[in-house]
Amino acid sequence: MYRELKKRLEARLREVLKDSYGLELETIPVEIPPELDFGELATPVAFELARKLRKAPKVIAQEIVAALGMVEGFAGFEVAGAGYINARLERATMVRGVALDEEKPLGDVRNHALVEHTSINPNKAAHIGHLRNAILGDTFVRLLRAAGHKVDVQNYIDNTGVQVADVVVGFLHVEGKSLGEVRAFVEERARAFAASGRFEDAIDYACWGLYARTSQWYEQGNENEKAARKKLRYDTLHAIEHGGNETAEVAELISTAVLRRHLETMQRLGIEYDFLPRESEILHLKFWESAFELLKQTGVLYFEAEGKNKGCWVMTRPGAETKDGETDEDAKVIVRSNGTVTYVGKDIAYHLWKFGLLGRDFGYKPFFQYPGHTCWISCIDGEAEHPHFGGASAIYNVIDSRQSDPQANVIQALRGMGHTAQADRYTHFSYEMVALTPRCAEELGYEVAEEDRGRPYIEVSGRKGFGVKADDLIDKLIAATLEEVNKRQTGRDAAERQTIAQQIAIGALRYFMLKVTRNSIIAFDFKDALSFEGETGPYSQYAVVRARNIFRKAGTSEKETLEAFQKLVSGQSAKIEALMRAPEAKDIWALWLRAGRRTLVLEQCLATSEPAHLAKHAFQLAQEFNNFYHKHHILTEEDAARKLLLLATAAVTLRELVTVLAWLGIESPEAM
Repeated sequence: MYRELKKRLEARLREVLKDSYGLELETIPVEIPPELDFGELATPVAFELARKLRKAPKVIAQEIVAALGMVEGFAGFEVAGAGYINARLERATMVRGVALDEEKPLGDVRNHALVEHTSINPNKAAHIGHLRNAILGDTFVRLLRAAGHKVDVQNYIDNTGVQVADVVVGFLHVEGKSLGEVRAFVEERARAFAASGRFEDAIDYACWGLYARTSQWYEQGNENEKAARKKLRYDTLHAIEHGGNETAEVAELISTAVLRRHLETMQRLGIEYDFLPRESEILHLKFWESAFELLKQTGVLYFEAEGKNKGCWVMTRPGAETKDGETDEDAKVIVRSNGTVTYVGKDIAYHLWKFGLLGRDFGYKPFFQYPGHTCWISCIDGEAEHPHFGGASAIYNVIDSRQSDPQANVIQALRGMGHTAQADRYTHFSYEMVALTPRCAEELGYEVAEEDRGRPYIEVSGRKGFGVKADDLIDKLIAATLEEVNKRQTGRDAAERQTIAQQIAIGALRYFMLKVTRNSIIAFDFKDALSFEGETGPYSQYAVVRARNIFRKAGTSEKETLEAFQKLVSGQSAKIEALMRAPEAKDIWALWLRAGRRTLVLEQCLATSEPAHLAKHAFQLAQEFNNFYHKHHILTEEDAARKLLLLATAAVTLRELVTVLAWLGIESPEAM
């Protein structure tokens, strides 16, 4: 509702400026004042016009207010300070709109957004750093869908990369297994895990340790031995990329089994995917060859005959000027002199496919079944009937900030090829790493040096074997939560308590990953994440439980309450206006305003690609509701109209909290 009123005021201001001054402004600044005493909306537009109109801002503001007249939903306008215009809402109109939930969708279902996230190398178990990527991506998908967009979720699988090659080297050369023995090992791990349910029996956990051992093995021995092992590593990589050999078969076995485990891990957090494009198909279906021709035809790539990049195909840099005969030494190499394609080259081809510009497509086959839909995977020769993937109108890539340069190179290539509109709709959804607090590292059993205990965080490293496996983290959070739930919910059976513990634990984890802006480093800590106080997931969930308890005790529901309240507002709007303007109702009015900002916050999240705004909104809504709960005696209020207003306040808060927490991927438990 807040957004609708803001747009209404912007539209009226635009009319006034055109009629009064002959001005047409592209944007009209309308903001929410920091204090309710200044009104519910305000605009500093008079300051922006002062130089152009050669008048004092205050004079302009007075002229605008005089011209505004009556605007539906607004009680009036006033000039404040040196030229601000403050707007005050009709409170009965506002609360009626919020109660009715009249907000319109933000997006257009014809828009086809493609969000790529998670993209874990399928060589070992997922770890805590991967969770930030997946939770950010999944939440942004939820926000886009909440806004009305059509969204496909893709999880890019680099099954031919050096990390997979390292695990293959581990199996074949460190452990000396044959193809048959690797196949038997993968099958045995699957049976063991299915029987025990213990993650340490699963294939991804086995690969975790092997990957670390292989990394250490490369560094052992004399210089000749190290050189030989390095050569072995890259020979293995090239064999996997080429395909059609036993080394590639081992890579396929391991990467597919580990990938399935990754999907199971993410499913525990409510994270699902639609399509899994694999690098092996990008290579074998000749995506790069098609892209290479397009890049040469459009002049984005040129062959370098001199300098340090001699024999390479390099990308033209915008603004890079060279004199005749000179070479651009800083040009980005896309094809090396030995004919191998860089990561950026393959990524350009992949993104041309994403936008429907490549002229080629994957084969598709079903891979993983979710309760509501099938997740497909790329292949060479797939099924004739399959969903359509690719051809998106907007792309969001959730990739850590270290990949900013390669992402910028892909955008540069799109622009160079003339696909300016697509480049403008390509968003690198970057984020910083996840580390551990020293306390958390010690709780997980790691030895923390004395000099590290005073540090704000300790970095993790899968290559060194120092890190937190995602499933271990989730289990530890659930176990810690269950211990508390068992103490508080003695009247519930074990299955109910387990469900509540899972909802709280997953909520705590997701909120912890979302509450800080994505370009800030996260130092994870169990105690901080699970706290029922402060800015945490459990704090907001507890506000939901508290609101539900009100309706249990009142013998009614939030739906029935809002229906009755809407009738009261329609029939006695003056009474509601008076109740809402009473001095003791200031916090009630503030809570309705907060509840009415849902779509405004959603718009902000999408415009900035920042889910942290919604996490902050959920916390503030819960915080204001808890203050309201302690201040007002809802169930014992004697005035019928005021009691209904108080119950309706709890009802809209409950509805809004459940909605925005769901957008964050957080369930709202019945009890805590």
